[in-house]
Amino acid sequence: MARRRSKKKSSNKLLKTVILLILFIGIWFIYNHTDIPARIQNALRPHRPTPTAVQTVPEPEIPQPKPQQGVLPPPEPVVVPPSTKNVTYTVKNPQFDNLSYGVPGAADSIIEREGYALGYIEKHEQPAWVQYIMTSEEVSRRAAKRGDDFRPDPAVPTGSATPQDYTRSGYDRGHLAPAADMSFSAKAMSESFFMSNMSPQAPQFNRGIWSKLEKQVRHFATKEKRIVVVTGPILPAEKTVTIGANKVTVPQYYYKVIYDTTPPEKMIGFVLPNKGSSADLRTFVVTVDRVEDLTGLDFFSTVPKEKQEQLERTITVENWDWIRK
Repeated sequence: MARRRSKKKSSNKLLKTVILLILFIGIWFIYNHTDIPARIQNALRPHRPTPTAVQTVPEPEIPQPKPQQGVLPPPEPVVVPPSTKNVTYTVKNPQFDNLSYGVPGAADSIIEREGYALGYIEKHEQPAWVQYIMTSEEVSRRAAKRGDDFRPDPAVPTGSATPQDYTRSGYDRGHLAPAADMSFSAKAMSESFFMSNMSPQAPQFNRGIWSKLEKQVRHFATKEKRIVVVTGPILPAEKTVTIGANKVTVPQYYYKVIYDTTPPEKMIGFVLPNKGSSADLRTFVVTVDRVEDLTGLDFFSTVPKEKQEQLERTITVENWDWIRK
């Protein structure tokens, strides 16, 4: 009986040995003929995130200031055609003080009136400049109503433009000395409707941004007490677009310069294209020097030279009182 048990134990040991041997051979084969070890090793390694491609993030662009609409000059500089007449001028009506700060430039006819003075250029059938003084007292005085009495100017020796030149032209008879600025006197109001005070303006311009500027100038006069205004078209050296039988030149740009004579004195200029605009008036601000460059005129020549040069080259937008919307 004991002998059988011993024999049975030996058989079991042999079987276990064979099984272990087979397992060892199998593991050895798998280890040497597959990539499992590598996968096991990778699994045991600390996890590292897969590197991603390095992206170069461009630096944010620093916004550059955009050119202001009013500062943009015409494509080519344009000047008032030179004239041999009135290079020097003696004031004929000293009771009117509109030329007390100087004559801006030569013209074929210089006309002095109660409310304004102007320099008429026959070639273009309109003034190169209109100059007048406006006070806060005059702005508040309403002595006359608008009459719309547009008529030729008998003071122009060669004959001025006529209302018919503008009829069905697509352009307004645009005041240079505004009728509203002349309401302090019935005579001044009436004389503002002479055709020598008119220039062809696009309707959207005349009734829009130009009218807005005129109101702003009256506001300046109210706040600053006394200002000198010079305004007009920027006339081309040669005619381009014209209207009417008298071939009235249609300007591409208009200017306005203002001199506040109350200390601390200051000046400001505007250049606007002859078209509608919803832009803020301050975007059309330029130096008075710039307006002189574009027109060939010399504003406020009776002001002492050093003071004149300093005021004309300086823009002081923040020192003016602007109408709040």
